Amino acid sequence: MQMDDMIMVSIDDHMVEPPDMFEKHVPKKWRDQAPKLVRKGDGTEGWEFQGQSTVTPLGMAATVGWPREEWGFDAAVMAELRPGCFDVHARIRDMDANGTLASMNFPTMAGFNARTFSESEDKDLALIMLQAYNDWAVDEWCGAYPDRFIPIGVVPMWDVDLAAKEVRRLGAKGCRSISFMEAPHAWGYKSLMSGYWDPMYKALCDENMVLSLHIGAGIAAINHAPEAPVDNMMILACQISALVAQDLLFGPTFRDFPDLRVALSEGGIGWIPFYFDRIDRHVANQAWLDHSDDFGGKRPSEVFRKHILACFITDPSGLLLRDRIGTDIIAWECDYPHTDTTWPESPEALWSECQQAGVSDADIHKITWENACRFFDWDPFKLTPRDQATVGALRARAADVDVTRMPRAEWRKRNEAAELGA
Repeated sequence: MQMDDMIMVSIDDHMVEPPDMFEKHVPKKWRDQAPKLVRKGDGTEGWEFQGQSTVTPLGMAATVGWPREEWGFDAAVMAELRPGCFDVHARIRDMDANGTLASMNFPTMAGFNARTFSESEDKDLALIMLQAYNDWAVDEWCGAYPDRFIPIGVVPMWDVDLAAKEVRRLGAKGCRSISFMEAPHAWGYKSLMSGYWDPMYKALCDENMVLSLHIGAGIAAINHAPEAPVDNMMILACQISALVAQDLLFGPTFRDFPDLRVALSEGGIGWIPFYFDRIDRHVANQAWLDHSDDFGGKRPSEVFRKHILACFITDPSGLLLRDRIGTDIIAWECDYPHTDTTWPESPEALWSECQQAGVSDADIHKITWENACRFFDWDPFKLTPRDQATVGALRARAADVDVTRMPRAEWRKRNEAAELGA
């Protein structure tokens, strides 16, 4: 097997939603109240809904086209972004250039947990817009290329019954997952183990969908020192995945919902072997805590492997310990268009790590596409013949795609010229 023979399915990427996304999906009577991308007094752009600005500035969310010296948390305007961030047709071309067959795209303006809608005052209006968001994401963005995208939606966190209802609505549309807050108790919501979310868990099981818990919001569970730099948030965010796994394993969730599947999106894998050692020894050693019935006669690590998909961008230590983790529960991510992405050299980066770790051809296939497609129940070859799904085949049809990083000013000039030309 050579690098070009790999088939790569990324289960963690992001789209920067275009400003016209609500036009076709909000009933006319509420269209003037839909979220809008607005130009601010400082010349930057951002989304506003019910008088509030959304959380993520455009610049932080979409640095993929810029040279590293221009990265940062500062905001930007859409015209300064690489078109693959917000234009689905350009995204497909960028995926081809990276040898990526398929992608699951998490929200930006909505927040991983629909925060834009959950924090708004008028919840009736918020629900209308949240459903319109999902309709755009599933029907328009993913629907434009059903052979290339695994659909994912969001749910209203302010009402679990509405959340369950939206899961069922999404399931009927062919959606494969929902993006949800990884540690909701850190933001004043009921915890994952509280029992409050049970109607939503049941809906996910009934609809054969995955609960995707993306790192980020859960960082609020850590009481950082007041002097802590932003590095602490960015480095420690993936450690929250262990907290999430603990809540799910040692709470009643997996006992009550034996078919529930959870993806720890961008959580990394290197921490898992130590965590397995710790939880298995803990249950065996601390018999006085009486966990005898909690895991159905299995070790906690075995229950983890049944329910959880562990996801990584780069993780050389984790790949060295893949047999301790379980090669059947490891899946790769690209993270386009964020700062952590390996685009446009994802095949080179992953191939190098796999070769250094001595990963077999069979296990490479598991990690790059088989595990993800099985877990999300998504057939990568339903519309794409396998011989056209490889890194080499995809890149061959994208030889003309310019992957050069350019200053924001250059992107603005190009995008504005393209808009005038259209």
